[in-house]
Amino acid sequence: MKAVKIVIGACLAMYAGVFIPAAQAQERQQDAQPEIAQQAPAQQAPARNLKLDGRALPLGGSLAAPHLWQQYKQRFVSPTGRVIDTANGLISHSEGQGYGMLLAVAANDRVAFERIWAWTRANLMVRDDQLVAWRWEPGQRPAVSDMNNATDGDILIAWALAEAAELWADVAHRASGRRIAVEIGRKLALFKTPHGALLLPGVSGFSTGDRADGPILNLSYYVFPAFARLGTVAPEIDWAGLSQSGLDHVKRARFGEAGLPTDWISLRDGQPKPADGFAPQFSYNAIRIPLYMAWAGLGDWEHYSAFHAWALGKRSLATVDVKTGRDVDRLQESGYASIGALLACAIDRTPAGPEFRTLRDAQHYYPATLHLIALAAANLRYQSCVKG
Repeated sequence: MKAVKIVIGACLAMYAGVFIPAAQAQERQQDAQPEIAQQAPAQQAPARNLKLDGRALPLGGSLAAPHLWQQYKQRFVSPTGRVIDTANGLISHSEGQGYGMLLAVAANDRVAFERIWAWTRANLMVRDDQLVAWRWEPGQRPAVSDMNNATDGDILIAWALAEAAELWADVAHRASGRRIAVEIGRKLALFKTPHGALLLPGVSGFSTGDRADGPILNLSYYVFPAFARLGTVAPEIDWAGLSQSGLDHVKRARFGEAGLPTDWISLRDGQPKPADGFAPQFSYNAIRIPLYMAWAGLGDWEHYSAFHAWALGKRSLATVDVKTGRDVDRLQESGYASIGALLACAIDRTPAGPEFRTLRDAQHYYPATLHLIALAAANLRYQSCVKG
């Protein structure tokens, strides 16, 4: 399997749940200029003392919005349990299945959880280990043509199983979650490196042996709230160490005047820089980083300041070319604004408006998913912001 070519080619952005057509992706990659100076934002906001609560909290029942979950299921979850990415040719992927399972736990919907997990098990757990194939394409035979995994999908699924095991006292789910979590720790988490603990984005295509600029990181694959809970099924893995290392990388990987990380980062020679062959953009992957930190209740102002400025300091949201500082893609679907609402809640203690509790019809799978997980995170950890 030529994993590097697969990841860098037409399927590049699917690791973020958003697919960029091959021609468009190639055009952006040709324009990529990864030699970008790492620098702090030109005008940093004054440091603030954040009062976050990083306790590990169970997810079960935290969505507290059954009507929104019903809307989501109707639009994105098939009767067989396949979570459908409506923006990408109706494909499915491990990320989507993991998010669907987590939302089912957050909605306390065991029937939906079992259906999504059964489809995942039957269609994506086709590797020769305990990890999950990342992409399933309808109308193709075989439907899984790339056997590589996507680490964030594996983490989301293992975390969902751990939460389900606790919520519904299900030992089978605990065992399944443990198998995946242990495999993540064995194959994807590198604890003894010159760069600290690292999380590879996949088994193939990202290590020093696979790429001249390796190892490659994707900081949105550090699912911080999952690390706080995976110890319930795999306590022998140093999840706390992996989480702290991820937070350290978030502080270090800041590029351009905005001080934002790119989606794909090279750690060759120990100095973070945009990875070769990838557009130097803060894009659909990296926008999840502040969401995960706030969901976990982790980090200080230095972690959040650039994200806070991006999400709340501009008239409209957009992905950013860190080299030029220019906006690339406008994020017009309403679900993307939920990231800013969660940050305003966590950092500024600003109550969320009624739109935070409304799922608009005219948006695709990815922004709708970000919206619901941001709402679950706010309900779980920042309840005073979402009352009313």
